[in-house]
Amino acid sequence: MYTIIVADDEEELRLALIEKVDWESVGFRLVGEAENGAEALELVEKFKPDVLLTDIQMPFVNGIELARQVREIHPSTQIAFLSGHDDFSYAQQAIQYNIISYMLKPISAAELTEELLKIKEKIDEQFRSFATGSPEPKPEIAMPFFMTLLLDEFQVENDPKRDAQLFEKLVDIGVVSKDGGPFLYTVMTVSIVNDDSMNETREENVNALNSVLEKYFKSVSFYINGKITSILISTKRGYDKYLHIAVEEIYEKVKRIMGRDSVIGIGRLTEGLSNMHKTYVESVKAMDYSGKQKKGIFFIADMEQYRNSAQLISEKALQIINAGYMNPDISLVSVSNEIAISPNYLSALIKKSTGCTFVDLLSKKRIEVATDLLLHSSYKVREIAEKCGYSDQHYFSYSFKKITGMTPNTCRRGAAEG
Repeated sequence: MYTIIVADDEEELRLALIEKVDWESVGFRLVGEAENGAEALELVEKFKPDVLLTDIQMPFVNGIELARQVREIHPSTQIAFLSGHDDFSYAQQAIQYNIISYMLKPISAAELTEELLKIKEKIDEQFRSFATGSPEPKPEIAMPFFMTLLLDEFQVENDPKRDAQLFEKLVDIGVVSKDGGPFLYTVMTVSIVNDDSMNETREENVNALNSVLEKYFKSVSFYINGKITSILISTKRGYDKYLHIAVEEIYEKVKRIMGRDSVIGIGRLTEGLSNMHKTYVESVKAMDYSGKQKKGIFFIADMEQYRNSAQLISEKALQIINAGYMNPDISLVSVSNEIAISPNYLSALIKKSTGCTFVDLLSKKRIEVATDLLLHSSYKVREIAEKCGYSDQHYFSYSFKKITGMTPNTCRRGAAEG
């Protein structure tokens, strides 16, 4: 049974769909409904659904932005769009964000049921493919080349001349194009474990991981020493944008589809292929930070930079939120980039040290400042919303009421009457 959230600002339509569709008969369990994009995002973060069925034109956070943010917080969630007009060109902007279906309004319960069955078939196939996999065919020419890069501990590191030669080889075997880049490289090592923390990684799992990686990077993966090791190739911008998403998607899919935990270690980014052995060792070393739990995502740069300093990281994140809450574009990803750690690691540390998500902390700070301005300034509500990082006054009012239980105007009137 797959989980699904329905989001539409037209209450009558939303309730009609929810009540008239026999969700369980088509393989879905409805876990939530939302009346705007912001609420949908919160529900995705809470329930981590398999599918989000949403109107493409939503208040506060539109469909394209909603799809982008959903991919950042839960990459495995599939998006199914509903649209009141035939504007596929608009929907195409979000194709990269796990769009599995595009439907036109008005849509009947029977039509939606038929489309849900198609969506289920697509997800079934994705699950089958990831769960079973097949040994990845390895080009005979490439195998010795990459295995030497990973395992030869006697390589000379940071050798520009040799790096140029290695890059030419990479071009010759068709992994990258000569006019691409400039490229950076890193190594990811994955171990899939059962409930007893016993390693259950198989060679067949290589293809499953590649099905995720190929969406984001050039990559080559191998089954080595009971683990899956992948060489990732991308630009700095590509890593900043996609690395944490790809790694999180692998972790989520292993858990959701295989019913297993995983330990994922990622080495540092490096400019030269001559450093591959060092980066491979770092990826394996990063996995050691899983300790007795034997699960999780570990970037060696995070673990060594902030060893025994989890509280300091959370405090730094809070400082950035307190200083930058007025910026509408502040996000978990932007803050993690500023601290120079992964979003995955930062999110986990914030949750552990404060009991709140990043979004919770940011919203509380914004509403705290807004309340003070409402009570002790003559700024208009629109101006206060802007000063607190809200580009939409209606979204500000919605968020304010959700946290405080009253509207901004009620808050101000109450203070005046008191």
